[in-house]
Amino acid sequence: MRIHTLACTAALLCLSVPAQAALKPGDAAPSFKTPAAVAGKAFDFDMAEALKKGPVVLYFFPKAFTQGCTLEAHAFAEATPQFAAMKATVVGMSHDDIDTLKRFSTEACRDQFAVASDPKAVTIKAYDAGAAANPARADRISYVVGQDGKVKFALVSSDPLAHVEQTKAAVRQLQGK
Repeated sequence: MRIHTLACTAALLCLSVPAQAALKPGDAAPSFKTPAAVAGKAFDFDMAEALKKGPVVLYFFPKAFTQGCTLEAHAFAEATPQFAAMKATVVGMSHDDIDTLKRFSTEACRDQFAVASDPKAVTIKAYDAGAAANPARADRISYVVGQDGKVKFALVSSDPLAHVEQTKAAVRQLQGK
């Protein structure tokens, strides 16, 4: 029984260890265009266009409407006015389909920021944001991308609230505030 318990514990620890973000500060952030939604309405999100307005906080999340992802979306929604004051765009991304994200953008994101759909995990892979157990599904990874298209900050953490606070601090530092 003890060996079985130890084996189960070891297996859970292996599954809970997050992937390490391959993109480090200074790396070029891949540009992408993908369907997204804000306030329940679909549109085409274009990373290059968003960067013309200021830095982009790109956060990857595993699955819409799960407890941690909803908590993270609520926290980003509350912080969106602070990001906007620093001229930063917040966008979340998961492998969920656009219809699911249209609902999530209203219910969890509270119409405050866009969530982008990557059902084929093209951008998830480009940002090395795939979960170790299922690379097509995003891990909880956040990036701050500067207007120069370079990664300024990267965070891999299972704590959804840490992503909001640490990306906000990174944008503040980037803006010299």
